[in-house]
Amino acid sequence: MPDQPQFDHALAHRQFSAVAFNTAWELIDKSNRTPEEDVAMLCRAAASLWHWGQRNDINNQSRSVGYWQLSRVFALLSDGDMALRCGELSLKYAKDTPPFYQAYAYESLARASAISGDPKSATKYLKLAHRLVDQIEEASSREMLLADLQAINE
Repeated sequence: MPDQPQFDHALAHRQFSAVAFNTAWELIDKSNRTPEEDVAMLCRAAASLWHWGQRNDINNQSRSVGYWQLSRVFALLSDGDMALRCGELSLKYAKDTPPFYQAYAYESLARASAISGDPKSATKYLKLAHRLVDQIEEASSREMLLADLQAINE
């Protein structure tokens, strides 16, 4: 058996987690995705989370963000069950993170509830997210969150 080439797995996971996350985000932001791009968006978000899970520096904040992104993708694909499941995992890992991440976990649950036809739960999660807004120090982060919360109501 030939010798295996040297390969830095830690570096690869670090690079792939970031590239997959960012390219998934590009597709999330794209308004007219093709069916193939929808699948690519899902694959990239899942790959990002998986590669993060292989890293030595994984923490609950990173897990929360990964599950949040996956929840958003499932919401965009109108899969309320999976959006809710990933939103719940996002919240699980956001418990001891800064308010920004906790609020976005609630945002994902509100969005998942809204597309699942559960306006009562959506309202509950929106209220929980709004309670955290004033605790977010960076103005641009607050504004981004508020815009995303508002978009759920539209």
